[in-house]
Amino acid sequence: MIRFEPRVESDALWTAASFAMAIAAGLAASAILLASTGADVLQVFSALLQGAVGSPKAVATTLVKATPIILTGLATVIAFRAQLWSIGQEGQVFAGAMGGYLGAQVLAGLPPLLFFPGVLAFGMTAGMALGSLAAVLKNRFGVNEIISTVMLNYLVVYLLSWLLQGGPWGESGGTISYHQSPMLPDEAFLPGMLGSSRLHAGVLLPFLAAAICGLVMSRTPLGYEIRGLGYNPEALRHKGVNINRTVTIIMLASGALGALAGAIELFGVAHRLRADNLIGLGYAGIIVGMIGGLRPLGTVFAGLFFGGLASGAVYMRVLGDVPAALVPAMQGITLFFFLCAGVVARYRVVRVAVQ
Repeated sequence: MIRFEPRVESDALWTAASFAMAIAAGLAASAILLASTGADVLQVFSALLQGAVGSPKAVATTLVKATPIILTGLATVIAFRAQLWSIGQEGQVFAGAMGGYLGAQVLAGLPPLLFFPGVLAFGMTAGMALGSLAAVLKNRFGVNEIISTVMLNYLVVYLLSWLLQGGPWGESGGTISYHQSPMLPDEAFLPGMLGSSRLHAGVLLPFLAAAICGLVMSRTPLGYEIRGLGYNPEALRHKGVNINRTVTIIMLASGALGALAGAIELFGVAHRLRADNLIGLGYAGIIVGMIGGLRPLGTVFAGLFFGGLASGAVYMRVLGDVPAALVPAMQGITLFFFLCAGVVARYRVVRVAVQ
């Protein structure tokens, strides 16, 4: 008879095998879904691969698409590893873009070496403000962070809607009011890389942020506190750690990372404030962080995978003739199997002799 038992220690080989099986199962389930629409499965996957990494332009698009969701994924990692179930990444993305836009108005005219760090700092400060508010509500009033961060998401989105629709940041033409801000000046665009106008310098920041997060989580007292808060907050409290202070730091860091995604998206891609460019980036980051096993390196790989899906989606629709809704469906399928793999990796198969 076969029985599953929890593992005392993780097994790297079994964990890798579990996630490899998850990838295979996700591809198989996606293939069945595609076949049910009458599409040529091989052609669709070929188009997806071509759109994701089939050319330098495709690779650049994949990196640009992956940038915000890696950052919001890292925001998820920081919070969820401490069992702070913040769902505020969506609002933080909006806040980061809004803070960055305000910074562009305040810092206009500065040289690029001061302007770009300045506007990104404005954006991150806005995200930290959201994170600190959620931390205060939790520490002082005992408000569950899921509730507070979700409600803050709505507040930020509606604030942006007011600012753009008849508010001070809206663009108007004649008697028509557009739900967007005026275009930023060319000097406010993040500089391109490798001779490409599509590949902006902001794509480097998620990798730098992931390296810093990995270092902090594994080599610093704060990383110990984050992990300890997730495993056993009472034991951490008895060691003399100020839990409220740690919660505040975590929410500030998570908010800053989520907001950095919105600021980079504004200055590197959209170049104007528009809600439709930002919708879903925070929630996608939660998925990416979960698929990445709540680890910075895994989040980077998961973000690149999702960036490739987003980049290849156009090729899938055009060359594969499949509905656009299949892309988020494939993402959901992938998430399901990866979450299953995370559970399977924590158990081992034991053969028990029948008496």
